[in-house]
Amino acid sequence: MNDRVNKPAAIVLPPIPAKRYFTIGEVSELCGVKPHVLRYWEQEFTQLKPVKRRGNRRYYQHHEVLLIRRIRELLYEQGFTISGARNKLDGSNEPEQPEIPEPPSISLDEEGIEKVRAELLDILQVLRPEAVAQA
Repeated sequence: MNDRVNKPAAIVLPPIPAKRYFTIGEVSELCGVKPHVLRYWEQEFTQLKPVKRRGNRRYYQHHEVLLIRRIRELLYEQGFTISGARNKLDGSNEPEQPEIPEPPSISLDEEGIEKVRAELLDILQVLRPEAVAQA
């Protein structure tokens, strides 16, 4: 007996037509998700906010259709939980940037300050020769 669970094959979704708004039925067909699932996802994913008009009818915009396809991919194809998909979309799963260490504090005496000043004047002379004469 085979103990492995068969993952559903990735469905090829139809191209998104060049329209401004899509009804929930159209989005359902474009994304391969039933309308009641879309309504549930609206509660779970704060980024998903379709425009509501006449009698609370939902109208999704192009970017929301893309977001729904991304949510579908995370949940159905990559096996994320809803909270995992929410975190992934919020960006909290991104690797943290390594901290840049602060440069060591240097206390310069008179001699050190003069060396730094001389080096800065040399740099300034390379960049703008006429400015050194004024300094």
